[in-house]
Amino acid sequence: MTVFATRRAALLSVAASLTAPSWAQASWPQRPIRLLVPFPPGGNTDGIARITAERLGQALGQTVVVENRAGGNGAIAADALVKAAPDGYTLMMAAMPVLAILPAISKTSFDPLRDFVPISIVGSNPFVMAVHKSVPATNVREFAEFIRKNPGKFNYASGGSGTVSHLSAALFAKRANLDMAHVSYKGGGPAVVDLLGGQVQMYFGNLSELAPHTAGGQIRIIGVSSLQRAKQLPEVPTVAESGFAGFKTLTWNGLVAPAGTPVAVINRVAAAIKDMLNSPETVARLQQMGVDPIGDTPAQFAETLKADLATWSEAARASNLKID
Repeated sequence: MTVFATRRAALLSVAASLTAPSWAQASWPQRPIRLLVPFPPGGNTDGIARITAERLGQALGQTVVVENRAGGNGAIAADALVKAAPDGYTLMMAAMPVLAILPAISKTSFDPLRDFVPISIVGSNPFVMAVHKSVPATNVREFAEFIRKNPGKFNYASGGSGTVSHLSAALFAKRANLDMAHVSYKGGGPAVVDLLGGQVQMYFGNLSELAPHTAGGQIRIIGVSSLQRAKQLPEVPTVAESGFAGFKTLTWNGLVAPAGTPVAVINRVAAAIKDMLNSPETVARLQQMGVDPIGDTPAQFAETLKADLATWSEAARASNLKID
């Protein structure tokens, strides 16, 4: 064999050892990326997705196209992601209820731990506990004591059966040993209206939908559902520090990819999200929506998802929702 032939054979051997995924990882991305959103345009998740798509596109040098796949409480988009090729060109802006609540209360075509790879949580939203002015309580501990002395006489609102507001209140009632009736509404708006009117006595809701009504004196916010106090309400204690250690419910939005997506792609997107959240402009845009920026690692996101699956399974049982 000639020297030329020997070199040629060696080069062919090296080329053969390079798999297609290795080439793809090195050059990714070479075309636009789809970012699935499990809800219609205009909502909180959609807004976060569009901010992320803009900044991620700049970081990766390719257009990131937001594609709203609404329906099935998020299951339609999740199913589409499961079926997508694990090549980094289809991602989803997941919302906590889709991955942690929906599988706890119904049969789904996807397993959130098996079928998806967590990338990074972009941001989170804590909830706040608000009570009507007729309730003689200025903090969570007093509220629990008052309800225990009046079992079965009062109720709490939610934005719908199985929603975060419903399960947060049900979980709190279980841990605090409270006897309260659940009143379900078609969204947070009607729930807030009846809380203001005194038809219901308590509601766990978004800070953005409740804070504007505190000035009128009809309601008061007495607790925050996250482990840290809300920056917008530093004087309001968390539920956890009010005698209910470990209580935490919040919603988040984070990027996930189909299982099998190359680790190099996952890490590159996670790094881009972290860099994005180092931008004061981006942080300001998210905070205007009531979103606290996170930008954690894939491993941290995975731990959050596991913990939330356990929390919301407990909440579903507490609310007597059927788990198929």
